[in-house]
Amino acid sequence: MPALAPLARAPRPTTVAFGVLALVAVLTRPLPVQTAQPAAAPACRLTGGVVRVPELAEGSGVAVSRHDPRRAWAHNDSGRPVLVSLNDRGVVTGQLQLTGARVEDWEAMAVGPCAAGSCLYVGDIGDNDAERERITIYRVPEPAGTTRSAAARDVFHATYPDGAHDAETLLVTPQGDIYIVTKGDTGPVAVYRFPRDIRNGTTAELVRVGRPRDGGPVGADDRITDGAVAPNGAWVALRTNKDVRFYRAADLLSGNWREASRINLGPLREPQGEAIAFADDRTLYLVGEGGGGSQPGTFARLMCTF
Repeated sequence: MPALAPLARAPRPTTVAFGVLALVAVLTRPLPVQTAQPAAAPACRLTGGVVRVPELAEGSGVAVSRHDPRRAWAHNDSGRPVLVSLNDRGVVTGQLQLTGARVEDWEAMAVGPCAAGSCLYVGDIGDNDAERERITIYRVPEPAGTTRSAAARDVFHATYPDGAHDAETLLVTPQGDIYIVTKGDTGPVAVYRFPRDIRNGTTAELVRVGRPRDGGPVGADDRITDGAVAPNGAWVALRTNKDVRFYRAADLLSGNWREASRINLGPLREPQGEAIAFADDRTLYLVGEGGGGSQPGTFARLMCTF
């Protein structure tokens, strides 16, 4: 598979809104795509520029409401158990305190089905040194409107069948199946599935799906920092700090690492690209950390064709 063609570099932004006249000029056309099957390869373009979000200095997870596709939920990887509500332009519209939850290393979130209709799934799954005895998923009924707090109704714990791993990707399918994709820094990138009969307050052993992508840890540019399943269930997007990689869900979630296409995110100039979510079947939201200290995180929106 040929290497990605480099994108033209835009001047570094100097305004609070990321300035981006030159950057937008570059990204009003589709981002170059590396394609395994050209007839169905996604292609994406940036819409609305890149926005700084001071409340997400350590932004690490994002998911989009099933009540309102213009609302996103995001979180930091440390501090208080709080979700930040954003609109589709990256403007903060509120905060949601989660009761019954604690933060060890929150790294991902998703929205998926549950008995309440729609639930927020928050993944306390980070493990930089691969030494945690178990990871934790909090499941919270998604508020239909603006509220200040919500209770973590379900708490699911899990262990890996082959020892601890660092992970930053939580996938929930439209059918409610839950998957973890490991990051690739403490071992190979691999897909693990929660048992379908998980129960609140118990610890389950994850099931590895298929073979790992590689035999061992991967380089920094290939570490998976988040992922998401399209609402129609057809696609999975996995991101790194540098790109988005698209897989047909039927392939990836059965352990087949056949990549359909890849989008270069370099022109966005994210200090540290972290999170991704589908707003609908062709719109993606990206969230990034601020890159250290109290620097603001970032929000961007991609429109894609499939």
